[in-house]
Amino acid sequence: MNTISASLKKQTRHVIFSLSTVVLLVGCSGTTADTSKKSAPLSDANIAAIVVGANNIDISAADIALQRSKNDEVRKFALRMKTDHKAVLDSAVKLVTRLGVTPVNNNLVATLSKQSQEHEAKLRTLSGRAFDKSYIDHEVVYHKAVISVIEEQLIPSAKNKELKDTLISVLPAFKAHLKHSEMIQSQI
Repeated sequence: MNTISASLKKQTRHVIFSLSTVVLLVGCSGTTADTSKKSAPLSDANIAAIVVGANNIDISAADIALQRSKNDEVRKFALRMKTDHKAVLDSAVKLVTRLGVTPVNNNLVATLSKQSQEHEAKLRTLSGRAFDKSYIDHEVVYHKAVISVIEEQLIPSAKNKELKDTLISVLPAFKAHLKHSEMIQSQI
């Protein structure tokens, strides 16, 4: 139990650090000599890249869970993540295509991608309960972070009303994902 607890604490610290990095990257537009100026908000193109990247990350992790987990609840959750995040991704791609917005990657997308690759590499080394715990613990922290970034950064920065409305409309699903993952987490 102490090994699992220590592993969870380490993973939580890594994700909290990652989220702090994400919030800093989202809030910063670069270095400037005048720190009294408010940092520039994200552009709609940056937001589109973040949405695409975040959904792809959860789809990819769900694919690994569907391949490796034997736990029925974890597998059901992973299937839900794959289905729901694919739908959000498809909807976002259709919207930005219709609006003529080309996603523009930024430091946040690069950071998320790197962290996702590291997490997926770790998942591929685990099996059984250790895999399920690592996957679900990460999903809890990841969904908390995504909800926070959507509410505090993406929605306020979105210029296009349809993009902003889409971000607002996906929040209940992400909050439901968080509750679902927390419920599974309490059982593992």
